[in-house]
Amino acid sequence: MTKAIGFIGLGVMGFPMAGHLSIHNKISVFNRTQSKSEIWSSKYNGKICKSPAELAKISDVIILCIGNDNDVRDIFKGHQGLLDNIKTGTIVVDHTTTSAKLAIEMSELLSPNGIFYIDAPVSGGEAGAQLGKLSIMAGGNKEAYDQIKSIIKPYTKLIKYMGLSGSGQYTKMVNQICIAGLIQALAEGINFSEKVGLDSRSVLEVVSSGAAQSWQMDNRWLTMLDDDYDHGFAVDLMRKDLDIVLKEAEKSNISLDVTKIINEFYKDIQDAEGVRWDTSSLLKRIEELT
Repeated sequence: MTKAIGFIGLGVMGFPMAGHLSIHNKISVFNRTQSKSEIWSSKYNGKICKSPAELAKISDVIILCIGNDNDVRDIFKGHQGLLDNIKTGTIVVDHTTTSAKLAIEMSELLSPNGIFYIDAPVSGGEAGAQLGKLSIMAGGNKEAYDQIKSIIKPYTKLIKYMGLSGSGQYTKMVNQICIAGLIQALAEGINFSEKVGLDSRSVLEVVSSGAAQSWQMDNRWLTMLDDDYDHGFAVDLMRKDLDIVLKEAEKSNISLDVTKIINEFYKDIQDAEGVRWDTSSLLKRIEELT
């Protein structure tokens, strides 16, 4: 039987993700700014809901793609929130990057009522969302995961079950640790090649064909050379994600020395009013902020 899908959060990621779902599914959407829902509705087929409560009452699967831990908590609260209106048996799929603590908290809150919560953060950025090629790492009840895997397939390149509640968020933390280190290394490599007088485009051609190759190199080297940072994953969001990582590392007594330093580099960019710049702007920090 086809499940009714509710989608909450039509930001740069959620907008195209909900669009992919609307092609072959019955979908309802909610966004705090209703004008965004109306813009979405002008491009895709779906019902606009005026509150999370309205969406919850008509949905079998509810997908979240919002801001942070508190945003997730808030969407469940109150008379017009999800918690008082969600149906028994509903599966909540949360693509928001949050703490693992939040994922465990929400699972424990909902499971006594027969509601399943899957923490399923994504990687691939705005481009991945638009192309339907996101990597998704999921934690929570395995049977519920098996039910939603095919539903969210329209915007995924890969989806993998990682374990119990919180496992998806822990995996996303690994993702962000790796990305931060890669981008800083890329920025230093480009800066080095420029300073010693190499043609950096030729350098890219050579090193991207060897062991140094990465997604960041393939997709950000040239834009970094062009001083183009008005796209992609914003520095503000990366700071939020790295703060989650570093708090978890401190709690678990895990050393993340390089990640901690790079987080401070991103703070420098924020202080220089680069909050919406792409994370690859670490090169700009090297060139202009040091």
